[in-house]
Amino acid sequence: MSAMTPHLPDPSPPATPAPSMTRLPDIESVGALREQPEVDPKLFGLLATDPVSDLLGIHFESIKPGYARASMLVTHEMLNAPGTAHGGAMMALIDVVHAAVSNSHGVLAVAQDVHTEFLAAGAEGDELVCEGFEISRTTRTAVYRIDVHAIGRSDQPGGRLLATALARVFRIGTPWLPAPGEKGVLT
Repeated sequence: MSAMTPHLPDPSPPATPAPSMTRLPDIESVGALREQPEVDPKLFGLLATDPVSDLLGIHFESIKPGYARASMLVTHEMLNAPGTAHGGAMMALIDVVHAAVSNSHGVLAVAQDVHTEFLAAGAEGDELVCEGFEISRTTRTAVYRIDVHAIGRSDQPGGRLLATALARVFRIGTPWLPAPGEKGVLT
């Protein structure tokens, strides 16, 4: 600031801490999501049945309110030119889990944004395990963290993180399993 410029107070309000809805889930809340009961079997069937899932061999292990877990084996057909797992195949796995976790409360939700960071390359024969966790949910929007781990390699028996995504949906509000006489997603 020059000597000729008067000092004016900053008109902007002081910075406030980010609201709790923007925090990543902590270990306790992730554990609580994993410990919930599975969603209604009819809803599980609707969310786990997806032509892309069938094409890529994606299998759902769990869908609970605010949580979903699925796995996929990296086959030769899922490799890119350098011979590692294609990012598009991992993105498809992330997207399928995103769809399941975001619809796990029984209300139609559609993707608005997915930001993915690829951290390491997968290899042919890797079992990719993808988990989605709810971070924030309102009546109209929700945010999820979705991680992809490679499991089963002898050099890293606990698995290694290949990709992580932050995803947002718009919650339309139409029920997947409507009450008799109500309109639903499939009616």
